[in-house]
Amino acid sequence: MEALQNGNDKMTNYRWVICSMLFFATTVNYLDRQVLSLTWDEFIKPEFHWNESHYGTITSIFSLVYAVCMIFAGKFIDWMGTKKGYLWAIGIWSLGACMHAGCGIFTEYWTGIGSKAALIGATGDVVVTISTVSMYAFLAARCILALGESGNFPAAIKVTAEYFPKKDRAYATSIFNAGASIGALIAPLTIPYLAKFLGWEMAFIVIGVFGFVWMGLWVFIYSTPSKSKHVNKVELEYIEQDKDDNDTVKETEHKEKSISIWKAFSYKQTWSFAIGKFATDGVWWFFLFWTPSYLSTQFNIKTSEGLGIALIFTLYAITMLSIYGGKLPTIIINKTGLNPYAARMRAMLIFAFIPLLVLLAQPLGTISPWLPIIMIGLGCAAHQSWSANIFSTVGDMFPKSAIATVTGIGGMAGGIGSMIMQYVAGNLFVYAAGTTLVDGQEVEMTKELLAQGATFLQPQMEFMGFYGKPAGYFIIFCVCAVSYLIGWIIMKSLVPKYKPIVLE
Repeated sequence: MEALQNGNDKMTNYRWVICSMLFFATTVNYLDRQVLSLTWDEFIKPEFHWNESHYGTITSIFSLVYAVCMIFAGKFIDWMGTKKGYLWAIGIWSLGACMHAGCGIFTEYWTGIGSKAALIGATGDVVVTISTVSMYAFLAARCILALGESGNFPAAIKVTAEYFPKKDRAYATSIFNAGASIGALIAPLTIPYLAKFLGWEMAFIVIGVFGFVWMGLWVFIYSTPSKSKHVNKVELEYIEQDKDDNDTVKETEHKEKSISIWKAFSYKQTWSFAIGKFATDGVWWFFLFWTPSYLSTQFNIKTSEGLGIALIFTLYAITMLSIYGGKLPTIIINKTGLNPYAARMRAMLIFAFIPLLVLLAQPLGTISPWLPIIMIGLGCAAHQSWSANIFSTVGDMFPKSAIATVTGIGGMAGGIGSMIMQYVAGNLFVYAAGTTLVDGQEVEMTKELLAQGATFLQPQMEFMGFYGKPAGYFIIFCVCAVSYLIGWIIMKSLVPKYKPIVLE
């Protein structure tokens, strides 16, 4: 092997170059995912006459398609191989991201309305047609995006298992997983300005192009460690140190046994991972998709304004603390000698308590919008720390040949959990706002209609002293706060001790 012919005693560190590529892919992934959340309320909603129910339907269907595709994406990555599989994934999701830009054109063509101004100024029954047609157009683009994005984490987790020993995988995962926070951090600094000055359509196109750039780099940078000319013998031995561990499955790259999707479901370890994802993924996606709308609803703050940008930026800057969360299991291992799974579960229990701070978001929001953002930011940091470790439990338990498949199953469960969360949230917020009659039609009660003297047909919801949509947000925040403890308890019950899978 060419890598072994490099006789340098000093270890190369090419694994971190690969990790940086995973980081950038995840950053692009979340940038593409967040364009809609940062443009719909201020730019897209007025043009297509949407309400929270339309947006909730789009985000929930995206989550459902993502969930279904995840179960096959993992198997696809295992079958296609990491290099080609990742290229297919990011190529498809970048295409889907760019397709969003054509939704307005499609809506104009379908409805026969020839301009954006005419769409915005439409009244009467045609408004229902515009909102419905545009919603389905966005759903189509969103489904293509979900199909491609479903391959990101199965591929990235498989690459991490190829390039890092078990003790370092959670830390490496936390680094590339921080790309989600960086993407969310960059998004409010760029996307609202792109939408404001170039149009929301160009925001989708500009961000979507980054994925194609990444593909060009991946072709030349990636190869398996044993075949890479950039990995010397010392680094290869470090990467493969677990091959001599009696507590792990001994395997070689060319003799790995595969695992079917149905066979994977027969293991408690698979169910533990899947339930942990189901219970918690929806929390992260809720804050990713709904925080801009929350700021607009609760505080009348727009994401294209300085204060809105600063608040979103601060939230995801706090989330960057999750990098240290990936390091915690290694610290526990070094101090206690626990096996990786036990150390990881101990760290995850710590992270499961932190989201309880989200319970304070609404009460503190009566003082300043900065306080709920800080509470949500800490909850999101805990989620990303949790996420880095729960992904690594797959590598602890399963051989490399099964990692992408099991990761895909867990991703499917997480997507289903998110779908339920998005759908319930969207409809809850519309219901919580109350309704009134306008021109004989039942419509959502708004602050403007209330100021004009409109009366409630359906009264606003009340919860813990909050009324209307703020009451709805408080209910969802309560669910978010306790989800991690529930998930951890179920995971620990299913797999109380470290027990790796041996494929026969």
